[in-house]
Amino acid sequence: MDYQGVLTEIAASVKGLVGSGQVADYIPALSSVDPDQFGIAVADVHGEVHGVGDWQVPFSVQSVSKPFALALALAHSGEGIWRRVGREPSGTAFNSLVQLEHEHGVPRNPFINAGALVITDHLVTTTGDAGTAVLDLLRAESGNPHISVDEDVAISELANADRNAALAHLMASYGNMENPVPVVLENYFWQCAVRMSCRDLATAGLFLAREGVRADGSRLLSGSLTKRVNSVMLTCGTYDAAGDFAYRVGLPGKSGVGGGILAVIPNRCALCVWSPGLDARGNSVAGVAALEEFTTLTGWSVF
Repeated sequence: MDYQGVLTEIAASVKGLVGSGQVADYIPALSSVDPDQFGIAVADVHGEVHGVGDWQVPFSVQSVSKPFALALALAHSGEGIWRRVGREPSGTAFNSLVQLEHEHGVPRNPFINAGALVITDHLVTTTGDAGTAVLDLLRAESGNPHISVDEDVAISELANADRNAALAHLMASYGNMENPVPVVLENYFWQCAVRMSCRDLATAGLFLAREGVRADGSRLLSGSLTKRVNSVMLTCGTYDAAGDFAYRVGLPGKSGVGGGILAVIPNRCALCVWSPGLDARGNSVAGVAALEEFTTLTGWSVF
């Protein structure tokens, strides 16, 4: 595969979409991000990494960190985590309280905010420091020890945490939180405020394309558990637009309101695209279009 040629063609085809959409201005520290940026990178299972555009510019990963947290939870505790969080698409906004109350404090899936808070809570219990555990995994799998947390973003999110705090307290009222809510929130925002480039995220996500095998050759997850993570990414990874994403792109993917999207082609490669302008559902406008173009040009998808 001529990855470089494919990526160059993709960048040209989505150029008109870069800058469209809206940056995540409900997080004050992200409101000033330049929307006229675009990068895409692909890392294949043989060790090749290619990219174009702003593919080496670090950005706030936000919810793209969530598959890594889920992988750690499964690695520590196996299928037991599913007693506390479901595996179904939400069909509602990623920070909805209504659905959570209707379902008695059990979040619909681990990639909406409530579900991610449960995963973070579980990692606080099993590791003592969920934020550091996720950061360590990202550094190790990307091969970049300099990946760090943007403390300004973390503080900004913590200062505007009312909705997430409400979700956590509601789950606590149903007995679905094991640690104090402030501790869970701090760990959660620390994880979301990690800064990585497309190159870093594509490389870090390769274990999901290698049936759970890490960069050093050790195994983080079994092939079966890796399939579980990828399947939930496909059905739940792009908020309440997961059906449209599957229709257009046809890959497991996880988006974040920082404008990044991680996508996985099992046994082939992992991709990351970044462009900060978001659609109404919180997914990168140019990023989704770029991934759709990638699967169209290559003919690679899970279908």
